[in-house]
Amino acid sequence: MSPPHDEHDRILILDFGSQFTQLIARRVREERVYSEIHSPTRDIDWIRAWGPSGIVLSGGPSSVYDDDVPSVSKELLELGVPVLGICYGMQLIAHLEGASVHSGKREYGRASLTVSSAEGLFAGFEVGEESTVWCSHGDHVNEPPSGYVTVASTGSLRTAAFRAEDRPIWGVQFHPEVAHSVRGDEILSNFLFEVCGCRPTWTAGAFIEETVERIREQVGDGTAICGLSGGVDSSVAAVLVHRAIGDRLTCIFVDHGMLRKRERDQVERMFRSHYEMNLVVEDAADLFLGRLDGVIDPEQKRRVIGNTFIEVFESTALRERTGASFLVQGTLYPDVIESVSVGGPSVTIKTHHNVGGLPEDMPFDLIEPLRDLFKDEVRQVGRELGLPEEFVGRHPFPGPGLAIRILGDITRERLAILQEADAIYLEEIRAAGLYDEIWQAFAVLLPVRSVGVMGDGRTYESVLALRAVTSRDGMTADWYPFPHEVLANISTRIINEVEGINRVTYDVSSKPPATIEWE
Repeated sequence: MSPPHDEHDRILILDFGSQFTQLIARRVREERVYSEIHSPTRDIDWIRAWGPSGIVLSGGPSSVYDDDVPSVSKELLELGVPVLGICYGMQLIAHLEGASVHSGKREYGRASLTVSSAEGLFAGFEVGEESTVWCSHGDHVNEPPSGYVTVASTGSLRTAAFRAEDRPIWGVQFHPEVAHSVRGDEILSNFLFEVCGCRPTWTAGAFIEETVERIREQVGDGTAICGLSGGVDSSVAAVLVHRAIGDRLTCIFVDHGMLRKRERDQVERMFRSHYEMNLVVEDAADLFLGRLDGVIDPEQKRRVIGNTFIEVFESTALRERTGASFLVQGTLYPDVIESVSVGGPSVTIKTHHNVGGLPEDMPFDLIEPLRDLFKDEVRQVGRELGLPEEFVGRHPFPGPGLAIRILGDITRERLAILQEADAIYLEEIRAAGLYDEIWQAFAVLLPVRSVGVMGDGRTYESVLALRAVTSRDGMTADWYPFPHEVLANISTRIINEVEGINRVTYDVSSKPPATIEWE
């Protein structure tokens, strides 16, 4: 089988364990060039067959002189394919080509880069021009290998970038993919278009056309079911598959009772009325809330909800007798590449927010139309498909819903309090024109009560925490600096309109060290 999207120029990214590898892929995709992340264990024959227009060697925590470190064959540099080594990737090129890699004082943070050759990777720069870049390394290369020349330096690095004199091979000791490298996007763009000669054909429209055709080929005359949550991923996946096979798709929406206010109505209205899909809504709130009675531990909440979801989804699909042989899932590219890094998957901080995965023995073949996309690309595809902005641009919402935003016991009374407070919070953010500036905003009902005064009387009621963060990808996040008057309006409305709350707080912790969700 030919590689996916083989009609486009594409960049192969070999991941040596850098925390920034996904950013490299995202920056390449933002230039409308397709990219994939793979392990450096891929052999030369596989790489040659994959047919990259260019290869990026990522950074990583290793030293080229350590035992059992990730590496590649020197043949990679002899394929005639342009190569860009970033940080460890640059050191690896130098090592393979016979140069020395030196240990030195760790350099982490901003540095001033001086360019000495304004061509190729640095086309558009001026010779002698300085630009801020982001460094994160201990080892470095003092002198380039034989046949290479230095093309940029910093105050502490004689060779901050080099290139081969007879081949399109480049190395940089800094990270152009991070936002702190001021002209990093320009450097990566130069690699794609000046060095590799790529064409910017990887667009949302092209993806939709190719994916719809692929789904039709996969499904043939069969039928499919989709677990629809109303979130961006499942909504875009459902619309894509519906465009391909029409009413042979049945969507099942499991209402576990922990949705935001009016969310179920919005989903039914859009998918039944606007898209005329076969939509089955299963009201299982009583079942879920019953099983969550007395459950306080957040991981146990997730397990209860995940297992119950699977049970309800299976029984609903069986009852509806769809006869489906295909199951649609909204798997995204970060899910696919989680285990690609040479260091293996990250340590589990908490179970994934999506409601639990379906069992392997379910009698379905999978359709995963979004498995090649990052979240921002899913949103672009959704807009191209005509999905309303209220769905496409909505903030992330966890699969377990408000269950992990109610700390402690989950009761109908506490659930109703949080639904009302959260609705007011989001309404005020939209009214202030701030919703699109914020990556995620939500309210958390705390398991504590505080003393208050209302109408000259003493109250002893619940405390609500507000959370709002800015982020590019959810991997790191900063708290959002609301104007004071906006926070004041939100607090006043919630305390006045939501019975059961007499105190509102605002969370000013960043990720790390905190996580975005409280549970």
